[in-house]
Amino acid sequence: MGWLKCEVFVVVSRTAMAVQETNRYYGDIPMPLKEVASRAVEFPHHILFVGFGAVGQGALPLLLRHLAIPTDRVAILSADEDGKDVARQFGVALEVVRLDRDCYREVLAQRLRPGDFLVNASLNISSVELVAWCQQAGVLYIDACVEPWAGEHMDAAVTPALRSNYAYREQALALRSQFPSGPTAMLMHGANPGLVSHFVKEALSQLAAEAGIDVLASMRREDWAQLAMRLGIRAIQVAERDGQVSGRAKLPDEFVNTWSCPGFYEEAIQPAELGWGTHEKCLPPDGREHDFGCKAGIYLDRPGLSTRVRSWVPHHGAFHGWLISHGESLSIADYLTVREGADVIYRPTCYYAYHPCDQAVLSLLEFAAREGRPQSTCRVLRDELVGGMDELGVLLMGPKTGAYWYGSQLDVHTARTLCPFNNATTLQVNAPFVAAILWAMAHPQAGIVEPEEIDHHFVLQFARPYLGKLVGAHGHWTPLQGRSKLFAEEIDAADPWQFTNFLVR
Repeated sequence: MGWLKCEVFVVVSRTAMAVQETNRYYGDIPMPLKEVASRAVEFPHHILFVGFGAVGQGALPLLLRHLAIPTDRVAILSADEDGKDVARQFGVALEVVRLDRDCYREVLAQRLRPGDFLVNASLNISSVELVAWCQQAGVLYIDACVEPWAGEHMDAAVTPALRSNYAYREQALALRSQFPSGPTAMLMHGANPGLVSHFVKEALSQLAAEAGIDVLASMRREDWAQLAMRLGIRAIQVAERDGQVSGRAKLPDEFVNTWSCPGFYEEAIQPAELGWGTHEKCLPPDGREHDFGCKAGIYLDRPGLSTRVRSWVPHHGAFHGWLISHGESLSIADYLTVREGADVIYRPTCYYAYHPCDQAVLSLLEFAAREGRPQSTCRVLRDELVGGMDELGVLLMGPKTGAYWYGSQLDVHTARTLCPFNNATTLQVNAPFVAAILWAMAHPQAGIVEPEEIDHHFVLQFARPYLGKLVGAHGHWTPLQGRSKLFAEEIDAADPWQFTNFLVR
């Protein structure tokens, strides 16, 4: 811990200008990193990381900076030795153990006791089964997304509806009936899902202030939903444009990305899905409704890999992104639903519009040309990045508000200065990931929760110094701009916020 505290002091001196710049955009002065580190939280139990890729490697130094815990009470289980040198630098033991259906209970029981914390930063391990085990064992839990077992994303015997994030979320939430109370299990809390749900609340608060609408100090779920309805929000995009640049070219038969390569192509082959708003006039031609669960979302009978949508961010401007399946598309839409009895009277359309870095775009196009067969090699961009920012936020749209984007503009150089073993993308994930861990430690008996259900002020206060510029920006953009000039299109000019106008055909 002594080394970490010294390292934090250096960070503060090198990033004072970056933090001051953040203040101008966000308003409130974030707690200096040096002061944050001096207020490290005590945790008297053990922490076990399962998985140690981009999330684990980037989250570990951040967690140890803010947590007063001897490193011999932190351990890592990983399917391979990737990241072993990172773990060694922090004095944390990494053991190569691959968890599967047959062994995970025994492996976890040997290493975790009531009050301990399981940090699930893995791929291809069932989140639902880990959550259930932790509830029974009295162990706290977090993940960045709800994952199935290996191979289930690509199992042709399973219908698209059941290979969706909608289905995975419903399976996780169904555990609440089996475990109505118990240790905190924080579902889906990275950047997105996770941070973006808190961005939505902050954006709604700012739009309410502009409209002269009072926002209560303590808002309940129904209050947020009523506020979104009153503001006339019809569509919410998680709008992300990753502009980070590598000095090393992508090779043929190589998948390159700024975060997990397997994680990206598994998401890309899931059905394109979205929360479905009450203002929508008709389903897309290949749109399918679910016959189970909360009924807040739909899916398209095709993968996100082949689905493009129009979007906008303040710095990069308009772009075409991929409609990648993500849990926040469903949890935000569900959370902001207004009901009168059994009838749904309001819900916004919500989905993820993602333009990855340029080399990841090339990788995705090659992956599509291979009909979803992964490339032979993959490479995560971190130390070789030479510049650029990741612009991640939420775009709230409607006839009353126009387009309003709120989010993080974080460049790679600032990210490296703020926390080692991160690029801009991973730090936008890991800051809220660690914030949620600390929230769970402060609320150890909250049961199974989603990002929308926890205090967004807590998460934003912690994450703010690590997110570069937090920007709120109005834009005059709509998905109709520049349309039908050279070629005739079927668009709904009377209502720009219909989903059919966003689709790229």
